[in-house]
Order: sequence, then C-alpha cells, then structure tokens
Amino acid sequence: MAHQWTLILKSIPAGCLILLLFISCIRSISCIRSQSWHDSQDVLGKPRNERRLWSEEVKHPLDPLTSAEYMNVQSVLREASLLGGYRQVLISVDLDDPLKDEVLAWKPGTPVPTRHAEVVMTIDTKPRKIIVDVSGSGRIVENKEIPGSGYPALSEEAENATAYLPATYQPFLDSIAARGIAIDDVYCEAASPGWFNVSAEENRILVYLLCYDTKGTANVYMRPLEGVTIAVDATEMKIIRYLDVLKAPMPTSKGTDYRFAAQKGPFLTFSKPGVIEHPSFTLDGHIVKWAGWEFHVRPNLRSQNVISIVKKDGRSVMYQGFVSEVFVPYQSATTDWYWRTYMDAGEYNLGFLSLPLQPLNDCPRGATFMNATFAAGPDGSPYVTDNLICIFERYAGDIAWRHAEDLPVGDIRESRPKMTLVVRTIASNGNYDYIFDWEFQTDGIIRVKVEATGVLEISANAMKYVNEANMTKAEIDKMYGTLISENTIGVFHDHFFSFHLDMDVDGPNNSFVEGKLVKHLIPPEKSLRKSRWGLEKYVAKTEDEARIQINPIEHPAQYYVMNPSKKTRLGNQVSYRLVPSGVAPSLLDPSDYPQIRAGFTKNQIWVTKYNRSEKYAAAFLTAQSHGDDGLPVWSKRNRNIEDTDIVLWYTLGFNHVPCQEDFPIMPSATTSFEIKPHNFFEHNPTLLIQPFQ
Repeated sequence: MAHQWTLILKSIPAGCLILLLFISCIRSISCIRSQSWHDSQDVLGKPRNERRLWSEEVKHPLDPLTSAEYMNVQSVLREASLLGGYRQVLISVDLDDPLKDEVLAWKPGTPVPTRHAEVVMTIDTKPRKIIVDVSGSGRIVENKEIPGSGYPALSEEAENATAYLPATYQPFLDSIAARGIAIDDVYCEAASPGWFNVSAEENRILVYLLCYDTKGTANVYMRPLEGVTIAVDATEMKIIRYLDVLKAPMPTSKGTDYRFAAQKGPFLTFSKPGVIEHPSFTLDGHIVKWAGWEFHVRPNLRSQNVISIVKKDGRSVMYQGFVSEVFVPYQSATTDWYWRTYMDAGEYNLGFLSLPLQPLNDCPRGATFMNATFAAGPDGSPYVTDNLICIFERYAGDIAWRHAEDLPVGDIRESRPKMTLVVRTIASNGNYDYIFDWEFQTDGIIRVKVEATGVLEISANAMKYVNEANMTKAEIDKMYGTLISENTIGVFHDHFFSFHLDMDVDGPNNSFVEGKLVKHLIPPEKSLRKSRWGLEKYVAKTEDEARIQINPIEHPAQYYVMNPSKKTRLGNQVSYRLVPSGVAPSLLDPSDYPQIRAGFTKNQIWVTKYNRSEKYAAAFLTAQSHGDDGLPVWSKRNRNIEDTDIVLWYTLGFNHVPCQEDFPIMPSATTSFEIKPHNFFEHNPTLLIQPFQ
C-alpha cells in the first residue's frame, strides 16, 4: 500500500520544519533508501563485483538506462528549464521502449537503435511526458501533456513532506493527546486516496495520511490511530480536511514484534538448504541463457522488472512480460476506510518500493544479484538499489517425469529431476511484501508465481471486541473483518495482480483460441457409456470475443495463443497455453468507484491488439483516475485480433479473509499461473535431461 520511509513526527517550529523538509527531500534517496551510483562498496561492505551483476554497458536495445544516460537527461531538462522551477515536480525517469520492429530487427554486435528516456513529471499539477534522446544528440523529442483524468505516482519529496504536516496541526495534536500518545512516538505515511467523484477533491493532487503509534514495537502497522482521516493537498502542502470519528483505545503492542530477537523459543532449526554450486546459466549483460532458454531481464521503476525477447531453443515465445497493476481494495465502508483501494504499481511504483534482497533468506546461496539504477527526486539524479533482482537455478526435489514398471524383458526405473531457473523480485509496499517469481522450466513451461506476505493493515475498534464468541452477529458484521488479536481486526480485502503478456509464439502474428470442453451424450445403441467430453476450439476474431470470466465448473475451457501459420510435422497448430490459477472474482458492484477504476478485474482474461502505448491495465495515469482509460477502454475498440500481433492479459489474485495465523506477520500466501507449450515441440523436450547419479 503506502510508502515505507519512516518519518517520526516532532513538535518543532514551522520555520525549522521547512528547513528539515528541504534537507530530507534532498538527502532521502542517497541516505535512506540506497547508495549513490558511484559508490563502489555494497551494503555488506564487500566489493560489488564479488556478488552482484551491475552492468553499465549498453549491449541490447532494451537494456536499462545507464547512470551516464540519466545524467544526460538531467542536463537536458535543466537546460530546458524543466527542473526545480515553480510547481515543476519530477516523478520518474526510465527507458522509453524502442519500437518493437526495431528491436526484433536488431542483431547482436550491431549498434543499438537510438535510445530515449521517458520522463514523467507534473508542471502546475498537469502531468507531462517528456521524451529525451540520450544517444548523443541531447535533445527533447517530445513534450506533451498526458491525456486522462489521473495523476502519476506521488513524488518522493511530496511523500516525505506531507508526512510531516500533522506535527504542527493542532487538531491532530489534540487527537493524539486524547489517546495518550506522545508526538515523538507518531509515524505517518502517505497513501493514495483513490477517486470517489467528490467535487472538492477534483483537480488537485491529494494524499491521505495514515498514522501509527510506534511505542513499544517495531510493528507499527499493528497500532493505527483508528478513526483519523487526514487529507492533504500535495501541491499546496496543506491539510484540507481532518476527521477524527472514533476515539478507540490503541491496540496493545504485546505480541506484535515478529523479529527473531524478540522471540523466546524454543526455536525450530533446520539444516542449511543444498546449493547448486555451479549454476549452468550464463549472463551476458542482461541476457540470460539456460537449458535452451534465452531472455532479457531489466529492472523497471514501475513494474519492478521486465522479461523480454523470450526464446526456447531459438524459437520465439514471448516479446515482453511484466506486472501491469496490483489492485488492493479493502472492504470496510467506514469514513476512515472506504478510500483504501490501492493501485500499488501505478500509484507507488513497484521498483521504487523495492528494498535490497537478502542473501540466503530472500534468495538461496549461489544466486546472482542484479542492481538497479533509477532516477527520481527533485533533480533526477541517479541512485542504485542494490540486489533488486536475483537469478538462481533451483532443484526442490520435484520430478520432471518418471515411469517404473516390471516387465518380462527387464525392469524400468526411469526418473528425471525438475530443474528451474528463477528470476525473483520483491516489492516492499509499506505493510505488504509481494514476491514475484518468473520460473523457467526445462519442459518449456513459464510459471509466474506471486506470494503475498508482510503485515496486515488492521483496524482497531471498541475494546469490547476481545472475543467473537461473546459478540452478536451484528457486532461481527460491523468489524468488516476478523478478530486476530485483542482489539485488532484484520480487515477483509482483495489482492489482484494483472500481467501484461505480449506473446510472440513462433513470431508476432498470433491468434487467441478458446478450447471449450463440451459434454456429449452417447445413445444407448452406440456404447455402454452414457457420456463423454470433447474439445471444441473457437478462434477469437475481435477483442470483444476474447474477454473471458473463467468459470471451470460451469464453463470448463482451455486457452491458447496459437500461430496460425505454423504447424508441427503431424499438422497440429503451434501454440502456447495459458493455464489459469488463482482465479478470484471481484465482488465489487460495477457502479462502485474502485471497480470503475479497476475495470480490468471484471475479466480474468483479455486479449488486445498490440499497441506500444497500452502497457498498464489501469491506465498510464492511475492515481485518482476516473476509469476513463485502461484495458476496458482499449478493448471496447473491438479491434481485429486474428492472425496479428496480440497481447494477452491475465489477472489472478485472492480474496483475503484474515485469520489469527496472519498475526503478527502473515505467512506467504501463494498463487500462480503457467504459460505452457502446446504442440510447440515435436515431442517431450526433457528427454535429454541427464539423471542424477
């Protein structure tokens, strides 16, 4: 949800507060989040080249911007008077993807196409996209206002500055005094407020603040100031609305500290996991090669990472895949909760939220780590997030295939291990941590796995809520969640993860096929069997025909991205199959404002005609958006999607009903889907796996 920087409020004079904010904004990236890009030592004090990949050489058109290119952008913007001026707020700088045709036509060893940077900023609250040539000309090639109703992600300096405002706001000081809380123990963080068609909140960049009592625990999210709503105009830097509707007792800090040092034991100990001492994958810049797989991986500020140009045995499978949006609506309708309907990618930037992965626990021994160079802050200076991505080979004891039988001619005992290559990132979204794994398997399957862990966003309510057995049904309903500890309610909510999958199965021109599993009744004179099922395939000709709500009970089906011009030696159509999992319905009413903004959750599957600008399911501008752009709007164009370049969108997730096991920290909840070869190979592609001896 909201940002993770800890800002402890102090009672300080306004003049000192302004100075503190200025210093904080200038120094926050290099001192709080990560190192400056020229620092040669990593956070563990070891030379970076011992444990990490950090390539600043551009070897591929899709390689991320280098620190030199970021500095070039900074210079161009400064020369054009687009940095540091009145109401000029830089939000992000990232690679502007080159044209797909240019990337596919490019050959290794030849010059890369002209490289551009995409700059997103607001000028007098108006969002703008500025494209800068970073290949040497140092010129602005595009500078235009971004259409749509929303705003970009909130800038870092705005998040920092708004979090300090309650420290000098008397109604807030009165609220915490009534709760017996000292200002020195209060922590506030910025959150995006969504959109609810309130005229007073239109045409202004808003932040809502969530505040917590830090006394007695490191787990501040378990001690919220319930009932307090603080609405801030992030441009004017002033509180425009303040409510305190519930003087609830603070939840106790007892039992909330999940850190190892706070536990009393007895402890569970295990042998250290085995490690693949000599991984068989190779890394050349950002190109990964392993077991016939080849793909490009790069850090990305908004989506955290992008997997591109995926090939198996030299054949194209996917052009690009990445997390398009993460939608987390909470199910309490109270005054201080109704607005909590977060879009974690578009409102906060998943890459920006990522903290360094921890060797051995986040990633196994022997993993290769990749740093990320990003640019943000008021002047667009580059900075490094160490260990944003890890890549490792894994054998977890699973089986690729096996068969055993006793035959007169001899016994058969054949088994092959399932090896996978994992590309992992973790976004630390305030209270929640999202683990994203792209798993490449020897059988040609790509498995995308998502895990949610971290700390619940909880509600504190009346002290009588200490035992559900003594509560009435009406009282339980008013909790909007589950009692997970004394006076601590885990609020019902959803997690939806939308993935952008630009499939290029044996080439860019593909079609989407729905294979319906249909029951057939058999006449008595034909067989003693009374029924069977068969497969009936339908090729979607338009985007309208490819909007699918998955219902495996009433409408069982399979879903394929097929190359209509490629067939196997037996005449089967070359395809890759989407194997859904983690199917969760959005239970919000279609007229509800969060559902209008997150219209992509209406269907689990969408297919659109490829368009370079259509990347993010909830639109390019997500914060406070009105649902007037994004995947549902694009799909309404009803373009032809047969035998052309198409994009498959898949949304998975889960409806989260918290339980006591989620307290004080939530065990990882896992969901996944697969992209699986279907008549892509002529036979089982794992026959050549050598068994372990």
